[in-house]
Amino acid sequence: MSVMEESGAYGPAVSWRTVEWLGAGLCLFLLSGAIFPLLLTGGGTTVDDASRPLLRLLPLPVYGISAVLLMRHPSQLLAAMRRNLPMLLLFALPFLSVLWSIGPSVTLRRGIGLLGTMLFSYVLATRFTPSQLLLLIVAVLAPCMVLSVLLMGAVPHLGMMDGSARGVFIHKNVLGWAAALSTVASGMMLLDRAHGLRLLGLLALPASIVCLLASKSMTGLLSTTAAAGLAWFYLALGRSRGTSRLVLIIVFLQFVALLLLALGEFLVPLLEALGKDATLTGRVPLWKLVDAMISQKLVLGYGFAAFWSDGNPDAWRIWAEIGWEAPHAHNGYREMLLGLGVVGLLTLATVLARALWQGAALYCARPYEGWLWLNVFIGMYLVMNLTEAIFLVPNDLFWTLFSAVILMISLRGPEGGLPDFNDG
Repeated sequence: MSVMEESGAYGPAVSWRTVEWLGAGLCLFLLSGAIFPLLLTGGGTTVDDASRPLLRLLPLPVYGISAVLLMRHPSQLLAAMRRNLPMLLLFALPFLSVLWSIGPSVTLRRGIGLLGTMLFSYVLATRFTPSQLLLLIVAVLAPCMVLSVLLMGAVPHLGMMDGSARGVFIHKNVLGWAAALSTVASGMMLLDRAHGLRLLGLLALPASIVCLLASKSMTGLLSTTAAAGLAWFYLALGRSRGTSRLVLIIVFLQFVALLLLALGEFLVPLLEALGKDATLTGRVPLWKLVDAMISQKLVLGYGFAAFWSDGNPDAWRIWAEIGWEAPHAHNGYREMLLGLGVVGLLTLATVLARALWQGAALYCARPYEGWLWLNVFIGMYLVMNLTEAIFLVPNDLFWTLFSAVILMISLRGPEGGLPDFNDG
């Protein structure tokens, strides 16, 4: 028994399990991008040179807490690594890409940041159940949504930017993504009848929806809509049996394929007809230039996170042509090809295929253990990457959760063990 678990004259006992909950909650909050970046920038929308070093310190507690929590359960860490070798390879590729990167120092530095994020993903995957992880997310994000609504009303010059809400976040898009996740997580709580979390979901949902709509984030709205459709699909999948289940899967996959083809063919003309920005806020011309760069280093890419560095003349040529400094390709799949080429994208595809298959199987076999929201989140995350680049992003809330969900599914899938999540 550890010192913290001993009761005595020095005060109430604190179990190690409580420390895990508090530590994980603090880490999720630090990765969420709430409050601290807004304070450090003085209410601005960009990070200046004086604030950047301070912001880089924020992930350090995440790395430290993750390492301490993992050291107490090395066997669970090894089991999670062994149960998903493709994911381990995906984590290793950024470090391997130092060998061919056009900016080796940038690649190595970003890879180290990714390693710290990976440690926290393993903590979440090994020490929490799906329902416990859902509770953690809502417990962290729901107060941020409430504070954002209050800030919009009480201090609009801080809570708003360019006619859209940003709340306690540095940018309206960051609020939109967080609000989308909070909305989906709260909605999943309302669907969960087995763990007594429906009241919390009902309380968190209104503020989350307000923030989502007020942010005017198209990525957030699109991913939330996709999550609703995916929730319907998985609920129907769980109720179906035999041939009807197979037919449902085939019809759904055909619908998704047709939808993607329709978007590729008719989205720009539709936006023009509606008087909207047919370039998707500059993304369309950016993608054309990025595709040309991808074709030059198709197999291995330019090295993890190296393409958009200041030392790359190709990046400067793209920035000069589009008229703004894009921080990434604004498409996760193109960004993966830029950094790690076809090798990286195929590795990611392998990880996703296993997770989608195992996740659906877990939900159908044990629908009351919280597997529904994990499957929905994977689909939501894939949709977000159509207009944003959030695969393999160090110190990012969404990549951390995505990694944790993938690892959690593989750890508890066929042949996986179920550890006792209430042990010390």
